[in-house]
Formats: sequence, C-alpha cells, structure tokens
Amino acid sequence: MTLDWEILQSEILKEKIYFVEIPPGLKLYILPKPDYQKNYAVFSTRFGSIDCCFSINGSNEYIELPDGVAHFLEHKLFEEAEGDVFYRFAQKGASPNAFTSFTQTGYLFSCINNFYENLELLLNFVQSPYFTEETVQKEQGIIGQEISMFEDNPQWRIFFNLLGALYHNHPVQKDIAGTLESIQQITPEILYHCYNTFYHPANMALFIVGGAVEPEKVREQVGKNISSRNYEKPVEIKRYHYEEPNNVEKQRVVQSMVVSEPLLGIGFKDESPECLEGREKLRREILSDLLLEIIFSPSEPLYNELYEEGLINEQFDADYVLEENYAFTMLGGETHDPELLYVRIMDSIERIKKEGLTTEQVERHRKAKLGDFMRRFNYLEFIANNYLAYRFKGADFFAYPEILQEISVEDVNARLQEHLRSERHAVSIIEKREA
Repeated sequence: MTLDWEILQSEILKEKIYFVEIPPGLKLYILPKPDYQKNYAVFSTRFGSIDCCFSINGSNEYIELPDGVAHFLEHKLFEEAEGDVFYRFAQKGASPNAFTSFTQTGYLFSCINNFYENLELLLNFVQSPYFTEETVQKEQGIIGQEISMFEDNPQWRIFFNLLGALYHNHPVQKDIAGTLESIQQITPEILYHCYNTFYHPANMALFIVGGAVEPEKVREQVGKNISSRNYEKPVEIKRYHYEEPNNVEKQRVVQSMVVSEPLLGIGFKDESPECLEGREKLRREILSDLLLEIIFSPSEPLYNELYEEGLINEQFDADYVLEENYAFTMLGGETHDPELLYVRIMDSIERIKKEGLTTEQVERHRKAKLGDFMRRFNYLEFIANNYLAYRFKGADFFAYPEILQEISVEDVNARLQEHLRSERHAVSIIEKREA
C-alpha cells in the first residue's frame, strides 16, 4: 500500500516538510535541503523524566517508577549484544548522540556521507533493546558517577533547587537522572516494561533533514524496517495527573557550594497550560519569551544598569519553559551580591508593571526575535529538534513567525501583569563556601 504525503509548508520560512505516518503509527517528517552537505536525523519518543507514574489499557492501577528510568533507558539502548553503538556510527563517519528531557527522549546522528547506512543503524539500535542484570548493574555505577558530578554543579543545583521551591507535587522538580538511591531500584524488567510501553512507533516520531535526503527513498527504507518487526497494537498510556496548586511550595532556597561567585535564580510559576490547544500553547510561549526579551535583554536599560554596577555578567539569562502541564520562567546568573540583585530585579519588575511596555519596545524586539528565528533555520539540529518537540506538544513550529507577528503591545502588557506576579515567585541562591 502506497501512503500519500502530506505537505507541510511555511511561506514565510520558504520551507516544505514531507509528512507521512508509517504503520503502525510512526510519524515521519522529512525536510530536504539540497544545498546542504550535512544530514541530520532524530528519532524521539514521548517518554521523559516526568513520565514516572502511568497506567496502561484503561487500568485503574498506576505503575510508579523509580526516578531516572527514562534517562537510564537512553544510556542502555546504546549498548547492544554485539558492542557499543557509538563505535559503529564512528566507523560510518557519523556523530551520534542522545538526550533525555522532562518530556521526551531523542536519539540522533549527523553525517556528510553514508547517510542511509547511518539511518539504518539508528533505526536498528533504538528498536533493539538489550538489558541484562550484569549490564544494568554496570550502568548504575556509570550513571551514579554522573549524578554525583551534577550534585557538585552549581548551575544544575540552582536550577533544581528553584524547581523544588516552585512546585509542590509535580515531578518536574526531580532530577532527570534520578538519585543514587533511585537508580539502584532499576531492573531489566522495569526497563523492558517501559520500553515496550513508550517505544512503540505510535508513541514516536522521526525527523530527517539534509542534502542527501530523498523523501521516497527514506519512506521506503523506514517503512521496510518498521514493518519487519511485526509490532502489536500499542498500549493505551494514561499519565498520572498530579494536582498542583498555583502557589509556590516555598519562597526561598539557599545552598552553600564551592564557587568562584555566588549565583541567584528567580522563578515565576505559571498557570498550567494543559487546558490550551497546541497553537495557544505556542502563542503563550512566544508571548512570554518576547516579554522576557524586552525586560532583560542587553539592549534594555535594566540589563545595562545591573551590568555597569557589577551585579550581573554576560551569563545572566532569562528563559520561559512551557510543556504539556507545567510552565515557568527562570532568570538569573552569577553575582557578587545575590541579595541586592534580587531586590533590584523584583523592584524593577514592579516598576515596569506600573509604567507599562511601549509599542516601540515590542516592535524592536519582535523584529529581533524574528530575525534570530530565521537565522536559526540554517542549523539542521535546530529545525529537527524543535519541530519534533512542538509536534509532541500538539503545536506547529512553522507557525512561529505568523504568531509572533500577531502579538500586540496590549498582549505583552497583559502577559506582564498576569505572569510576573510576586506571589508566584521563588528565589534560589548558591552561596560561596570556601574550599
């Protein structure tokens, strides 16, 4: 049976994606880039660190996982019975990698030559789990070292300390890699159960972009590979709904570490976006990003005042994160006086809320963000990773420029009042401790 392509286009971006669903449900996206030598593919599943409690096929009994299973599974898939997958990619001239986030796990490679051979290797190793008691025990030691390393990383700690202050119950506050205690509870049986639940093609997507990419050839190769595995019907996955109040769990977290400079992090907890449709989610994210850019970018007075006073350096940043059922803003960086910087930022936000943002500011930063977005479309990794991430959220990444251009100064000022509310903020500080 020949499957018809659905063509997904953006007139603004001048891009065209070929989409088809490969039985039994794999979403395949292909973006040919004839002028490029490089090729890139990412094979992702909707299984991340927050998917730690779920039921299947309508059962009322929820399965609760130890923290860190999604990340552990990512590590283990690279180890096959015949050896290390990284070495096999290197033999074919490819650079492989993988990532686990709060909401997904992705496996990827980039190459110039041998694209179709590397694609076959990607498809094969992700769909060939191999777990034994011995290899799991070995991996517990490796990941345990990784966890210990991140425990000593001040940027990592200020991030998760702040999430722990913002959230009461939601698992986004938990470290993606788990803890030294939780990973000891992971067994081959747990890994196989999670693999069989979340790594079915119906829960996965594949994005391919590059100069050697021929849509018909890719479709034939992927279809043949998937159909040879005789997948059964996917299970119905119901993720546990965590009741999360709008207020923060605690106002303040302070930790002492050996650092060259103290760190400050300020977080604002947003209302859950789970009631929003995909395009509305994307609009809220773009609106929030634009708001933060207007207030905290280096081209604005506040940043320059804080910089000239030595309260911030080039590492200062402000980001908004929105996923299926949680959203927040985080901002901060290194500072010699976290208490003073905290007061200055909070006072400045209240002042800006009273004064309001101007049409000139919104237009200037809108143009800057649109230009930055268009430039980023020169990078294959940016296109592929973001396109899949937004598809998993039910949004079309191609709609970004259109939505950005629709936003008004009234929208931005309303978002300022709605989101950056003092009663929904928390602060995380890493104090300097002498070695």
